[in-house]
Amino acid sequence: MTPPRPPRARQPTVEWQVAGACNYDCSYCIQSPRFRRGRPDAEAVEHALAALGSLPGTWEIKCSGGEAFAHPLFLDRIVPGLMADTPHHISVLTNLSASRKDLQRFVHLTRGRLRVLSASLHLEHVDADTFVDKLSWVRDSVEPDVDIVVNQVVLPAALDAAETGKATVEAAGLRWFPQLYKVKRPKAERAQGGDPMTVAAYPDEARLQRLLGDQPGPRDANLAPSYRGQRCWAGVDYFVIDKDGGAWACRTSKRHGEGFLGNVYDGTLVRWSDARPCPYGMCPCTVPVNRGMVEGV
Repeated sequence: MTPPRPPRARQPTVEWQVAGACNYDCSYCIQSPRFRRGRPDAEAVEHALAALGSLPGTWEIKCSGGEAFAHPLFLDRIVPGLMADTPHHISVLTNLSASRKDLQRFVHLTRGRLRVLSASLHLEHVDADTFVDKLSWVRDSVEPDVDIVVNQVVLPAALDAAETGKATVEAAGLRWFPQLYKVKRPKAERAQGGDPMTVAAYPDEARLQRLLGDQPGPRDANLAPSYRGQRCWAGVDYFVIDKDGGAWACRTSKRHGEGFLGNVYDGTLVRWSDARPCPYGMCPCTVPVNRGMVEGV
């Protein structure tokens, strides 16, 4: 059995939703269509860059969406602004639908500062071979220390698609990162409290286990576990910014209407001063734990 990996040192991180809009419309998207729209305008972008530039030390700014490349200012101002106006590193979550010309421009702009490129594989919109060929081309363009990972949602009724994705990605020497599918709890359960989301049921547990591997941790798969009661630095050294500029301690706190830190577009951002015990039954995103925010993990 592989020994457990030691906890990671804390890396201050912001996840910035630079666009609500996405050029894909996946049937399994957890966000309802009414939320998959909107984006910060040029003035809001400038306020965000100023707020991020004022953060102490060196942070990782992870740009996401919707689809980050769908914002017309992403390559013209957001990325150049992060490079010129802040000391921070940059990461991106993308469906990789951007043109090779735009991807090459992104690689050029972020050279020396790009940390993670997370590419989401959506087989409703692209075949695995085409996707992997494009990502392999990107891998050959970036510096060797850039972490490249392929995310894929593992749908309970489509494990064959996940198996295809995994085999194609790993055959190209890329890292495949499975994400268990999350769904809303029934209204009756939500009324009784607890997290409004849960992991979907998987009828073929043995097949799922073969996909996930032996005892996967947060660096191997997104299982949406609970860290309830463990001290977490979300709200201090980690927070998320939504498309409207709202800053929240974490994604789960936003779903509960808690952990609001102010708005980066109007200059009211105030981070918490110390870690707090996690009160939630689900951590839907592995970014906080993989950046060392959850103590002891």
